Amino acid sequence: MEEAIFYQKLGTRIKQLREKAGFTQEKLAEKSGISLDYLGKIEVCINKPGLKTILKLANALKIEPYSIFKFK
Repeated sequence: MEEAIFYQKLGTRIKQLREKAGFTQEKLAEKSGISLDYLGKIEVCINKPGLKTILKLANALKIEPYSIFKFK
């Protein structure tokens, strides 16, 4: 998988998980301790999150980190 496609799918998956949890971008950013701007840019594939950010998002969403990578 190309890097650009990977990050596009990752951003889409994070958005799906956020919406499934019933969170706005603002709420997820607050719960995970990352900025709203950064989260928004992850979801639209401008920023590429590191593992530390993935862990923060998973903890805020109360999911296992590996489940963020379950995309097609």
